[in-house]
Amino acid sequence: MKIVVQRVSKASVKVDNNVIGKINQGFVVLLGIKNNDTIKDADYLVKKLVNLRIFKDDEDKMNLSLFDVKGELLIISQFTLYGECKKSGNRPSFTDAAKPETAIPLYEYFVSECKKLIPIVETGSFGAHMEVELINDGPTTIIIDS
Repeated sequence: MKIVVQRVSKASVKVDNNVIGKINQGFVVLLGIKNNDTIKDADYLVKKLVNLRIFKDDEDKMNLSLFDVKGELLIISQFTLYGECKKSGNRPSFTDAAKPETAIPLYEYFVSECKKLIPIVETGSFGAHMEVELINDGPTTIIIDS
């Protein structure tokens, strides 16, 4: 399981030109789920995510977490995080990405665990074509792999 975390001042996600999720200061989280990922992977990443200290404190150091700044989450499923491009050719292979029957329950579990800890958690729509708009604050982007 892999997440790409972008610290944002605001973000939204649209499906068919309709905004389905919107946050203010917080994180946009792109979530990729691999074939052999488990609840243990999700638990690890949820803990890392909500405690990640990448918001600036009074001394301009990255030292504050989502809890400290009352940040929000926008979680977007993204199987393309497991696109493999090392082999010959230029078309990525997605064989490592979990199939929907495995990925959807893990995605839903990840979101539900985040909602237990963070008051505002918005999501995209699993498997849909989405348009994500964000203002990356910094820019600050962190990749965490379980």
